[in-house]
Amino acid sequence: MNTAIILILGIPLLEIYFFIKVGSQIGALNTVLLILVTAIAGIWYARYEGFNTLKSGMSQLVKNEMPLYEIVSGAAIAFAALLLILPGFATDIIGILLIFPVTRKIILSKYSRNYSKNKIKKKNFIEGEYEDIEDKDGK
Repeated sequence: MNTAIILILGIPLLEIYFFIKVGSQIGALNTVLLILVTAIAGIWYARYEGFNTLKSGMSQLVKNEMPLYEIVSGAAIAFAALLLILPGFATDIIGILLIFPVTRKIILSKYSRNYSKNKIKKKNFIEGEYEDIEDKDGK
């Protein structure tokens, strides 16, 4: 089966399972409040981390360096905020892991290492020398 189909069907089923389990332990109202609190706190912290990443990216640009990690980190923070907005405990756990800098760095380094190894092996580089040739008009 396709991975996307498994995720589309599996994540809501997992969320429903967690809603039932947590709701039976702490009650329905407390479960809803817990989901709202994680969404609000997650958005607030995502905003804070987003501004920190933006500040770090700007300092990289001032140094004339490409802020590659900050760009990827900003995308990961945006994705984490989306996961925290979605109601559910499984998506909240993944969102929390992506939003904290320590775990985000571990996750991103794992995937970037795999990505960079595959890309370097597939690229072919051609080195050469060149020489300027003037036109007949002397230009």
